[in-house]
Amino acid sequence: MNYGEIKHFDIANGNGVRVSLFVSGCLNHCKGCFQPETWDFNYGKLYTKEAEQEIFNALRPEYIQGLTVLGGDPFEIANQETVCSLLKLVKRQLPNKDIWVYTGYLLDQDLLEGGRRHTPWTDEMLSYIDVLIDGPFVEELKDLSLQFCGSSNQRLIDVPKSLAAQDVVLFDPSFFKD
Repeated sequence: MNYGEIKHFDIANGNGVRVSLFVSGCLNHCKGCFQPETWDFNYGKLYTKEAEQEIFNALRPEYIQGLTVLGGDPFEIANQETVCSLLKLVKRQLPNKDIWVYTGYLLDQDLLEGGRRHTPWTDEMLSYIDVLIDGPFVEELKDLSLQFCGSSNQRLIDVPKSLAAQDVVLFDPSFFKD
């Protein structure tokens, strides 16, 4: 897997100060995407143990809320095994950090068993994610007033509650508002 960037102090892609990994590769090719260069699976650098160590070092300070993985798309079939391994390590080694993941695919249509992006790693990946922002970016639905979403069709999903309920349960970010 390749990645485009590791941000050590990201405040735009989830609550609090976060470390963000922008993976490479996306087949959705959303019109108006803010990072079309990440559609290319070969974009950026090869994800290595050194990159992983950089992420862990950046996550360690107490003021870091957690990890966000976006892209490209972490749920592209070619990315899932590596992303799953990273999420597993974060949950084991830094259990107080939360994990947010952005995907252009829909949880209930594409990622659950039988979905077009379901692989041997998908269920395990989902088990480590606290908040999933799903759905493609739709330029005609772009809304700058939304928290953590680019367009109004995208959903903030509480993954643990959704998996327990076997239904999509939305995450309520209202406690971030003044």
